[in-house]
Amino acid sequence: MKIEVLKSIKQTEDNYKAMISEANAEKERRISGARLEADNLIIKANADAEEHKKKRLSDARVDAGKKHAVIIKQGDERAAALREKGRRNLDKAVALLTARFKELLHVTT
Repeated sequence: MKIEVLKSIKQTEDNYKAMISEANAEKERRISGARLEADNLIIKANADAEEHKKKRLSDARVDAGKKHAVIIKQGDERAAALREKGRRNLDKAVALLTARFKELLHVTT
């Protein structure tokens, strides 16, 4: 009877050791799976961040190009307006300059 009790205790210990071993193996599998999933999430997050950065840079370049075109257009329009204003005033300026020069030389017409 003592031998049967001891065998039963030994069998129970072996069963618990097997359960503990299985539980540890399951724990390691879950930890490994969680680490793999975390690594995949980090890789995806980095890829998403890089894609977002490229999109933002692309959008910024497009905006800068549009602003550049507007500034160039405004500059060309301003230059054309100044050239036209200069052309309109050229005859007056020549006449004034000639009159002043004649005055300095004391020439009369």
